[in-house]
Amino acid sequence: MNFDLTHIGKQFAFEGVVKEIRPLGEGLINDTFLVVTEGQSVNYILQRKNKNIFTDIPAMMENINKVTTHLKKKIIEKDGDPLREALTITPTKDGKLYYRDEQDEYWAACIFVDDTVTYQSADSPYLATQGGKGIGKFQLMLADMKEPLADILPGFHNMRYRFKQWDEILAKDPVGRKAEVAKEINWIESRRDEMLDFWSKVESGVIPTRVTHNDTKISNILFDKADNVLCVIDLDTVLSSTCLNDYGDAIRSYTNNGLEDDETLTNVYMKMDFFEAYTSGYLSEAINFLTQPEIENLAFSAKYITFEQVLRFLMDYIDGDNYYKVKNEKHNLVRAHAQYKLLLSMEIDYPKMCSVVKRLVSQLR
Repeated sequence: MNFDLTHIGKQFAFEGVVKEIRPLGEGLINDTFLVVTEGQSVNYILQRKNKNIFTDIPAMMENINKVTTHLKKKIIEKDGDPLREALTITPTKDGKLYYRDEQDEYWAACIFVDDTVTYQSADSPYLATQGGKGIGKFQLMLADMKEPLADILPGFHNMRYRFKQWDEILAKDPVGRKAEVAKEINWIESRRDEMLDFWSKVESGVIPTRVTHNDTKISNILFDKADNVLCVIDLDTVLSSTCLNDYGDAIRSYTNNGLEDDETLTNVYMKMDFFEAYTSGYLSEAINFLTQPEIENLAFSAKYITFEQVLRFLMDYIDGDNYYKVKNEKHNLVRAHAQYKLLLSMEIDYPKMCSVVKRLVSQLR
């Protein structure tokens, strides 16, 4: 799809003269561009938001605006730099949070934070610790936020919703793949009760609902040149859920020795030193707001999120690969196998994980 980036750029209240708009990165969901300005003016990020994934982009942008406004207030209170320590939305010239073009595509912009470092993966326990601090601090600053957020991703991490999807797709078996994955289906069914039991604690309020990021991989954190956490970015998925989702997904991402779609399953296992490092960093901030039920379920949340990913990859395979982008016909099945291997590793190490959490909490209190 071709876009008139010059025309789109002119819709936003950019300071200075725009010199160039060029692609930035290879995002799986949004199309991202760097807006380079002349002279000493700041540069910007321009994004085409994926309306197929985010079906209510105005609500999504309002969520981001609420969260960044709250963060900036907290940063200013601590004499920090709100332009570098939180994402800054750049509105359109008529004051809107987004621009809707003639092709019914949605665009949003924010200030580009320069002199920063990003990582695609945590290659050391130190970086894992820093990543944990970053998400813990992000959640801590938002722990007292009272403004409601729109549910822009209905059913996200909701296991009851996922199993409803799962049951419907198994019943339909739209492309005739169900019979070949009987073993994998049993993986899911054998863990149904314990996963629903965890989610029932969220539904009942035993585990509270908070503002959550919902995409806590390390590439969504900006570091300064000394590898200190500067800013959490990519806030498209912020909504209200349990903060354990953020922690669990980070553990799934940070601690995996292999790739998410690794075909060599011996590569895939949870690195306990990275688990302890991330948990240490996370709890150094999150201990200030976590309730006892949240602490007690912290380690389990890693299994919960990893299980959910096994389910979703396998479900998409059975459904004919309609959600995730795939490289070949078996890609989603390969992903499901790799994530299942990670889940098995977590299940083996679960007593150790619980012990680490208990020890770190006792040290911090």
